[in-house]
Amino acid sequence: MTFVRACGLSELTEDTPKRVELDGTPVSVVRTEGEVFAINDICSHANVSLSEGEVEDCMIECWLHGSSFDLRTGKPSGLPATRPVPVYPVKIEGDDVLVSVTQES
Repeated sequence: MTFVRACGLSELTEDTPKRVELDGTPVSVVRTEGEVFAINDICSHANVSLSEGEVEDCMIECWLHGSSFDLRTGKPSGLPATRPVPVYPVKIEGDDVLVSVTQES
C-alpha cells in the first residue's frame, strides 16, 4: 500500500469536504467527529462530485439527488444510489494527511 500526501490537516475544516486528485483518482477528504476519512469523490448514482455535498453524522450527501454515503464504508444509506463508492485508508503524520488509493477497502 502506497500512501501519498493529500493535504495538510490544518487545511481541513470540520465537516467540509476537500476535493483532491491522487494518482488520477478524485478523492474527497473529510475531517469529522475527530477523524479524517477519504472517499472517492464521484457519486455512484449520478457521476457528480461528492465534495460539493454536506457532511453530517459521518455521512456525505450527494448534492444532486440526496443519496448519502457512509464515510467509513462507502455504502449508500438509501435511494437513488444503490452501489457503494470506494473508501481509502488514511494516515496522519504531523500535519500531513496521507491517503492510499492503491488499495480500496
